[in-house]
Amino acid sequence: MPKITKEKALEYHLGGKTGIDLTKPCNTQYELSLAYTPGVAIPCEEIAQDENLSFKYTNRSNLVAVVSDGTAVLGLGDIGPAASKPVMEGKSVLFKKFANVDAFDIELDVHSVEEIVTTCKAIAPTFGGINLEDISAPRCFEIERILKEELDIPVFHDDQHGTAIITTAGLMNVLELTGKKVDEIKIVINGAGAAGISCARMYRALGVRHIIMCDSKGVINTNRTDLNKYKMEFAVETAANRLYEAIEGADMFLGLSVAGALTKEMVAKMAPEPVIFALANPVPEILPEEVKEVRSDAIIATGRSDYPNQTNNVLGFPFIFRGALDVNAKKITEGMKMAAAKALAALAKEPVPYYVKAAYHNEDIAYGKEHIIPLPFNKEALIWVASAVAKAAVDEGGCPHRFF
Repeated sequence: MPKITKEKALEYHLGGKTGIDLTKPCNTQYELSLAYTPGVAIPCEEIAQDENLSFKYTNRSNLVAVVSDGTAVLGLGDIGPAASKPVMEGKSVLFKKFANVDAFDIELDVHSVEEIVTTCKAIAPTFGGINLEDISAPRCFEIERILKEELDIPVFHDDQHGTAIITTAGLMNVLELTGKKVDEIKIVINGAGAAGISCARMYRALGVRHIIMCDSKGVINTNRTDLNKYKMEFAVETAANRLYEAIEGADMFLGLSVAGALTKEMVAKMAPEPVIFALANPVPEILPEEVKEVRSDAIIATGRSDYPNQTNNVLGFPFIFRGALDVNAKKITEGMKMAAAKALAALAKEPVPYYVKAAYHNEDIAYGKEHIIPLPFNKEALIWVASAVAKAAVDEGGCPHRFF
């Protein structure tokens, strides 16, 4: 892959990355009259009688709002709403490219829970779903909770749940490959932000019983007096106060923190066949080659495309929304998220398509320790994940028959 230079990146982004295409012709006087006045009044009158018809007679059923206030952008932090726009546009690109979901980025210059909730509720009639993005914790938890309760369209905070879904899929396959029991493994999570807490919750739902979480101040244990209610949920009784103490005997390390947080000495102290998901970007908590210097039996994943087992949220959010939109789901539930994880885990075991192997210049890609989750360019992920999510939504009864 060619090197990403400042000049090439800026050239690529000139004028933005998204636009609007017409889906109906407007080339004649008659078509103009259908598109706008007087023809447009007819669907307006229909929708006025039944608001659910907005999903039939407008683009709402395939339109997602990507909403951010720019306070927790990638590895850039609080850079503000305007500076976050290239990222949100990029998210919209991925929605369209991978799942043919139209998405429009909305950068908000408000930051309180109340202001963001009020704004999202005000614009909700335009959209079929809302993807919250790069909003700092702990506000993001409360914003999502309120919107899920008060809106009847899917609301999904990808920073939380995307990573949780994909790493849960990887964990399912790791358990199968190693023969370890889900209720016996010990997982250490370094990073107690939105993603870390969501991952821990999903691992618990899978059956994991032993989780130790660390933040920038050390192990989240019951001796701490500085924990918010979200971290308190994972406070454990332990004598360990630092990561290097907690990691001893751990079966899995999940890093959602900073480069270099995990050392080779720590890896050496982990259990046999340790699982290391080092997901800090662009530089992980520890590089795979460093792990291999001390543990030949490790299973390693990063967020990077130049190593095996790339954990990329693009395997989740486009397909999850695709499935939810296709059945007009009112929520994205825990069951739908787990269905997505199981679908990804199952797809990883299938033969890898030829075009994926060609894209990665590797004819030997196959299910195993270096392929525990599907690769982002596997087009079958759309079918597998969207179908699983849609089925779970229907089975749970959360799909109003808006226009079927």
